[in-house]
Amino acid sequence: MAPGPARSSTGGLRIRTAREEDLGELPGIEREAGTLRAIGMNTVADDEPPTIDELRPYLERGRAWVAVDEADNPIGYLILDVVDNNAHIEQVSVLPHWSRRGIGRALIERGLAWASERGFAVVTLTTFTDVPWNGPYYEGLNFEYIPAGEVGPELGAIRVEEARKGLDAWPRACMRRIM
Repeated sequence: MAPGPARSSTGGLRIRTAREEDLGELPGIEREAGTLRAIGMNTVADDEPPTIDELRPYLERGRAWVAVDEADNPIGYLILDVVDNNAHIEQVSVLPHWSRRGIGRALIERGLAWASERGFAVVTLTTFTDVPWNGPYYEGLNFEYIPAGEVGPELGAIRVEEARKGLDAWPRACMRRIM
């Protein structure tokens, strides 16, 4: 199980392990965080967030964290998978009202710490390359684009599923951070 709450550079906000009662809040956070409609990426904005039943295994495996406000209300979350024997950021979302305060970064750092504590040498993710708060943002967090020939079979399957959902209408790629 992950360590208890940790203070971050976000003031009174905390990152803590998600709890069962948080699960109902997470789909709404992702839905609200879908700011891509503003730049014409409606298909992405309309993509349904995971259901509570889809989120529960992340909780049960200790791979779900929430950023909470001072009243302990979730305002952002991160879930991790294991893909091709690497830790994999499946989703990170922060409510728009709380964006640009380092909350997403704090959640990602918590996920990176989890991966490091468990001996993962690499953390991967998939993202849009041309959206400033996607590919360029992750590059600023020391992620690099994975050359096509180095994408593992499970990560490749995730990309195939993303394309099936229409997400490849905009440039998309796999990234990794070597720990």
